[in-house]
Amino acid sequence: MGNPTFRWPVRVYYSDTDAGGVVYHANYLNFFEHARTEMLRQAGFEQDQLMAQNLVFALRQVVMDFIRPARFNQMLEVITEITQLGGASLQFEQRLVDAQGEVFCQAQIKIGCLSADQFRPIRIPQAIKQELARVG
Repeated sequence: MGNPTFRWPVRVYYSDTDAGGVVYHANYLNFFEHARTEMLRQAGFEQDQLMAQNLVFALRQVVMDFIRPARFNQMLEVITEITQLGGASLQFEQRLVDAQGEVFCQAQIKIGCLSADQFRPIRIPQAIKQELARVG
């Protein structure tokens, strides 16, 4: 840790929960995905515009640790930190926390940069790297 972080608020909606009233395990991935999308947006890049430039980001690897259940109507926050910025990939540490900093779920996520037409790895443009480093 120690790198700049990006923070994104999350409210747990009823549709995020399972029959037990806690966040369904797959929905933590949605929370993390939304935070990464908003981080990219804050850096000045919209995914549809990047796709029009033949660039997409794709999930390559996820390691998740479910620590405590998040529940309906909780206000939480996703903390996103870039832990490695490679030529064609990004690695993130993401945590879903409450206002006291208690961690509900955390993940190490690797994203690849691909050409939109052939889904082959391509280098992340320098402008994107610089702005992502600035916002988080």
